[in-house]
Amino acid sequence: MLTTVNKFPNTQPTLFAGVVAAVLLGSAFTFQFFGYPPCELCWWQRYPYIAIVLVVLGATIAKSLPQKWVLLLLSALFLADAAIAAFHVGVEQHWWEGLPGCSSYVDYSNNINDTLAALMEAPLVKCDEIAWSLFGISMAGYNMLIAAGMTAFCFKKFKNT
Repeated sequence: MLTTVNKFPNTQPTLFAGVVAAVLLGSAFTFQFFGYPPCELCWWQRYPYIAIVLVVLGATIAKSLPQKWVLLLLSALFLADAAIAAFHVGVEQHWWEGLPGCSSYVDYSNNINDTLAALMEAPLVKCDEIAWSLFGISMAGYNMLIAAGMTAFCFKKFKNT
């Protein structure tokens, strides 16, 4: 049984990529269920995974698609996710500003009405606040590492197919 599991990524890399994306999506929704609502950038990180799952399902159903080119597409989708996650990590670390309306910054000008309006329009979940971390790495940080690793995995399989 264990040898079969160890061979799975090498014998079915497309399906392995789909399983990884599905597990990461499931993890994100589980965190959300347990009280960690996603910010806007967290949602953006889910879209490539949704696309990956759909591509893998399509490739599995339509067996005529060449696995080599599916792997290249999966590599590009994982790379896109890693880039979004890297941007999110930078926002969390305050290396750069996030999307408009995604940060906790409020301009406290001399006009109280503008300040109150800005506070009322501020998102409930801010992209620049780390909701959860483990060993000093946020969810976006782990996502970036996994997506980058899967980019390398899929691209290597593309080149070797």
